[in-house]
Amino acid sequence: MTRAARFDVTTTGETMIRLSVPPGERLERADKLDMYPGGAEANLAVALARMGRRTAWAGGLPANPLGRWLANHLRVAGVDLDGVVWSDTGRMGTYYVEFASPPRATQVIYDRAGSVAANLTPADVRWDHLLDTRLLHLTGITPPLSDGCRAIVVEACARARAAGIPISFDVNFRSKLWSAQEAGEFIVPLVQGVDLFFCGRGDAKNLLGLNGEAEDVVRRLAKLTRAEVVVLTLADEGVIAWDGKQMLHEPAKPVTIIDRPGAGDALAAGVIHGWLDGDLRRGLQTGVVLAALCLSQYGDMIYTTPDEVAALMETPGVTLVR
Repeated sequence: MTRAARFDVTTTGETMIRLSVPPGERLERADKLDMYPGGAEANLAVALARMGRRTAWAGGLPANPLGRWLANHLRVAGVDLDGVVWSDTGRMGTYYVEFASPPRATQVIYDRAGSVAANLTPADVRWDHLLDTRLLHLTGITPPLSDGCRAIVVEACARARAAGIPISFDVNFRSKLWSAQEAGEFIVPLVQGVDLFFCGRGDAKNLLGLNGEAEDVVRRLAKLTRAEVVVLTLADEGVIAWDGKQMLHEPAKPVTIIDRPGAGDALAAGVIHGWLDGDLRRGLQTGVVLAALCLSQYGDMIYTTPDEVAALMETPGVTLVR
């Protein structure tokens, strides 16, 4: 009898400290900063844990108060940290966010070079822990951080395929980490035949040269990647998915935006939540609700419950519960 996997979803990558100022304030004149944890892979693990899934995040953290502060946020959400590499040397990566309203664009400044996470290599990874899962989730943010991080992602995919473990990959392109050409040339061979492939409409155009109607783009992404399921995110238009048989579309939920970072990770978490139950349509519906909840809260990591999500899926637009 085959032993059941310990986790529903595992993931690896860098999680950082986010320091931000509110809309209307400028970083260069700020006298205080709001502090939140943030990192695409950990954001997704937290969202799924809050939906009742068994998740684990593996990465590198400094053995100091900042590392413990970040770990505490993940533990509170229910994310397993047995695969974390704790280092007595090195630093936490940070990033700064200056929120803005038109005509200014929100600005992100990274300060992550030389972090503990960036210094990891495949030899540091507890592979037995990371691969004890129903699904391995990776993103395009980790490979450009360092040669070691790139090697970890490549080896993770190879080991998962060899073990028959499904793989989920989110492009999550960051222009401040690598060029669109470099990202596309690395990602396309890596993701051939993955089980879930997430891509934003802008990334499909800029990295992969795919533009046009959403249904045409998602089909072309499927042909390019040979992924079992392709999910194309459409910002305020919602999300569309193609599994080779059916085209599914779910519109975005109306929301007053408080804080943008993390919404894409929340959406991916919702899709994965449904996919794990064999219900992709339900996954899209869950994803747009989680994305809206993330946009309506401060910080990258979502705070919610399965009951709240279910209520919002059934009765959208509720403004007062008593």
